[in-house]
Amino acid sequence: MVNVSTEQVVERRGSPFPFPEDPFFDQYFRDFFDPRPRRFTTTSLGSGVIVAPDGTILTNEHVILRASRIHVTLADEREFDAKLVGADSDSDVAVLRVQAGDELPHVTLGTSSDLMIGETVIAIGNPFGLSHTVTTGVVSALGRSIRGDDKTYSDFIQTDASINPGNSGGPLLNIKGELIGIDTAIYSRSGGSIGIGFAIPVDRARRVMRDLVSYGEVRKAWVGIVVQDLTPQLAQHFGTRRGVVVAEIEPGSPAAGAGLARGDVITRVDGREIHSRDEFEQRVQDHAEGTKVVVTRRRDGSDDDVELVTAAFPAAQADDLAWRLVGLGVGEGDDGLVVRRVRDGSPAARIGVQRGDRLLGLGGAPLESLAAFRRKMIELRSARSTLLSIGRGPYQYNVQVALAR
Repeated sequence: MVNVSTEQVVERRGSPFPFPEDPFFDQYFRDFFDPRPRRFTTTSLGSGVIVAPDGTILTNEHVILRASRIHVTLADEREFDAKLVGADSDSDVAVLRVQAGDELPHVTLGTSSDLMIGETVIAIGNPFGLSHTVTTGVVSALGRSIRGDDKTYSDFIQTDASINPGNSGGPLLNIKGELIGIDTAIYSRSGGSIGIGFAIPVDRARRVMRDLVSYGEVRKAWVGIVVQDLTPQLAQHFGTRRGVVVAEIEPGSPAAGAGLARGDVITRVDGREIHSRDEFEQRVQDHAEGTKVVVTRRRDGSDDDVELVTAAFPAAQADDLAWRLVGLGVGEGDDGLVVRRVRDGSPAARIGVQRGDRLLGLGGAPLESLAAFRRKMIELRSARSTLLSIGRGPYQYNVQVALAR
């Protein structure tokens, strides 16, 4: 286990008075004192775990988010600046690397596929800056979903091992000392542990790490199935209380080739029951490209298993995806990306985007080329909403828009 500390440089308008920030004082003194913003450095603490002798470290994406410097302290008190290899916000996994000059002790990766409720687990972390704190507990539940700021994380391990702020990114171990999860979040009204903590399963973290190390990004598996949650009315109609309803099969997709159709109900993925759209999408994303996934389909009152082989989403379909989900046709102009057309009634049309506007960013990331726009659209194809940054004249507008489904 390692301690991970980060620094972030932020800019704020300075004030000559020791008052808390207050809009009244900001407005009153704006014309009398230096209006230039001042730079401040903020710090935060988290944890991580060395998973390879070359200094590869697993931690949470939210631990290193927006960090300008990442500092790692080992158990023997050696300190290093860490390089960010890659991070994935959808899984909340980040990979760091330190150059120690020699091989480092590392944890053995276990598996989360055979965990049992009641199994003893060990959490190690840096809670409240208290380094290398060890707590124990059991696996309280499996397959938990937790809601973040703008997304739902599915299929988490729940444990009653004490996890507090600062534990994020630390290891969850089994009694053999093998890594089975990455401590990520707690449920608490006070900010401290009340015996409800969550960890990312190591099987998912391993797959994300492999992609980040190999490609610098996570290559998400595609099967071409768009689903919706099973409402009580739909459940009564289809005669099942679990599963998701197929709302669309994308043309040319693995699902289309396997004979799946709109109106089918998918009740299981790889033999495990599913109960929501988020859970279905997470189960698919747990597979790498080119691997097999088995879905159990209910059609006309009978169930059968359908085998699919995941693929990469075709880059050639990214423009069609943008037109369908956002309602934008985009091209390259002299001043970056330009909106060429807007679909009537689309999310973009509803917020007032017009032909000729500049597309500056998508999903919080700046866009500098058409290729970057297409990659971002493919990345966001499963999202429910996204941040759209539009330029018009000298102004920039940032608007959160719900994607069309």
